[in-house]
Amino acid sequence: MAEIVNETKTEETVESSQVERPSIDALKKELKRENNKKEYKRVLRNTVFVVVVVAALAVLVSSFFVTVLKVTGDSMTPTMNTGEIVIAQNSSTFEPGDLLAFYYNNKVLVKRVIGSPGDWINIDDEGNVSVNGVALDEPYVSEKSLDPTDIEFPYQVPENRFFVLGDHRSASIDSRSSVVGCVTKEQLIGKIFFRVYPFEVFGGM
Repeated sequence: MAEIVNETKTEETVESSQVERPSIDALKKELKRENNKKEYKRVLRNTVFVVVVVAALAVLVSSFFVTVLKVTGDSMTPTMNTGEIVIAQNSSTFEPGDLLAFYYNNKVLVKRVIGSPGDWINIDDEGNVSVNGVALDEPYVSEKSLDPTDIEFPYQVPENRFFVLGDHRSASIDSRSSVVGCVTKEQLIGKIFFRVYPFEVFGGM
């Protein structure tokens, strides 16, 4: 019996010596494959989340009369950046400082309300803004500028219109220019009040 046992062990040893160990390259390929699977799951999970958010927004739109907008351009940086998705509440009344979405030449523009009908607006050579003789504190503004403008200041806002400016003053075409002018009530979409994307800045504005 002892002899048979020894023979069996010898055979097992021979069999074990014939098992190939995976190479480093094979291990790297397997690790890469596993990482790709994890990345695919992460992308799928994020895609599902976006679909759910969009569906929820669709319900919100139909229920509460709001408009979902995607930001393009840099006229409102740093407040809003290209690619962000925001919600505007349909409205026809605005306060100074509100973010206003409106139609212009089959496009949607977003600017900040500075003056209401009847207000006197003044912008000095340094780009400092005052309304009815009171200087505005504008911590949201980047690169103050008088230009681009082709109107004379002080300027009185016409009836049923709103004077608007972009936060990135040197890059914004807005009510300083007769090309855009003041926003009429017919152009109004609403007041932007919520940001839904990117998710790290999700929340009220």
